[in-house]
Amino acid sequence: MASLAHVLADWAADLAPTPDDLALADRALLDTVAVAVAAREHPVTRLAADLPDSARWSAAAHVLDFDDLHMASTTHVSAVCVPATLACGGGARAYLAGAGVMARLGMALGWPHYSAGWHATCTAGAPAAAVAAGIALGLEAEQLATAMALAVPAAGGVQHAFGTDAKSLQVGFAVEAGVRAARLAAGGATADAAALSQWFRLVGGSSGGPHLGGAAVPGGLAIKLFPCCYALQRPISALAELTSGGIDPAAVSRVVLRTPRVTVAPLIHHRPQTGLQAKFSIEYAVATALLDARQGFASFTDEAVRRPEARRLIDLVEVELSEGGDWLLAGEFEAEVQVGGEVLRGHLQLPPGSPERPPTAAELAAKVGDCLAGADVDPSAITWSGAADILRRWF
Repeated sequence: MASLAHVLADWAADLAPTPDDLALADRALLDTVAVAVAAREHPVTRLAADLPDSARWSAAAHVLDFDDLHMASTTHVSAVCVPATLACGGGARAYLAGAGVMARLGMALGWPHYSAGWHATCTAGAPAAAVAAGIALGLEAEQLATAMALAVPAAGGVQHAFGTDAKSLQVGFAVEAGVRAARLAAGGATADAAALSQWFRLVGGSSGGPHLGGAAVPGGLAIKLFPCCYALQRPISALAELTSGGIDPAAVSRVVLRTPRVTVAPLIHHRPQTGLQAKFSIEYAVATALLDARQGFASFTDEAVRRPEARRLIDLVEVELSEGGDWLLAGEFEAEVQVGGEVLRGHLQLPPGSPERPPTAAELAAKVGDCLAGADVDPSAITWSGAADILRRWF
């Protein structure tokens, strides 16, 4: 029986992207580079200044938590596979090969792997980065399998890093290791491809293995419209829609949220003190949805989180969790907001930007425009041949 590394390597080596696959790749490139440029002044980006290109770019793409997400695998595919591809001079096919491996590997690891506390973007990301870089470097299938095996030592990362600098940095470390593994394989390094299979079993992967059919990235990618954890996209959207008619936040006396327990797994900060912690706080989602006309970068600063009116709203939030489901959009999100003597009620299953509700051209353009503001970057210059030069200019 072929090893897991050989199965995935053969798929990646034989990948023939469809027009829809290529369109997804181009959108992912635009979104990822824009989000990375938006983080050009972030403290983590400055801390990563001495890291290799791939790690630097990946940390920048992930640190604002504004990068895309593959829902079924709970992995931030493009923050891994775009930097790995660009660092090695690759294009859309290399990205799609890495992204497809990452999505399939993450899906085979499954929700139990994520709920156990692993950061799947790192665990599935290191082998995927090796594939993206390997295809960009022209590796054959056997070399790709070797590269994935060489990336196994970096296939870690845990959720306790969420809300700290370590979250984006550990993604950068995984990408750097994958690129390094691909270059070592290209240079003739050897490894036992079965190492990936052994690692897969040790971290709780399912016995069925990956499903290879369908689109290059099965299920597509979710594009975030708010710069925070994907688990907050639905609460913010629901609450913003619920109060779109205009309310006085000072008149709010109680907020009750109802959602399946699995949908709040990454939301570990209940009384956030910093903007970074707020990106993982369902309580703060209420505050920004009720206080801010637009939930953008300004909503997730340390100053915004410490607003007295935000602290008051955070303390009003009650969260009722139900059982069932195995992904971040399981069930429905329900909210009740008491304003004076009136109770506003709303619910939402799929937020804007999810694969089933993809962003409109206007929504994506608005996001890219916000990210590139002040950077003197023409969005039309963000191409597979030109994006690396843009990133090197800023990082």
